[in-house]
Amino acid sequence: MRSEVRALLVCPKCRGELHDLPEGLVCRPCKRLYPVVRGVPRLVLEEAVKLK
Repeated sequence: MRSEVRALLVCPKCRGELHDLPEGLVCRPCKRLYPVVRGVPRLVLEEAVKLK
C-alpha cells in the first residue's frame, strides 16, 4: 500500500492511529486488530478482533 494512502487510515471506532503488525493493523486506544486481506485493510468493526 502506498505510504500516502496508509497515512490516512484511522480506526473506524475511535479515529485512533493504526499501527502495522504482521497480523494486520492495530488500534492501541480501543485495542482492536483489523485484518489485512491480500494487501487490503478490512476496517470493519464486525471483523475486528478485540485484544486484551
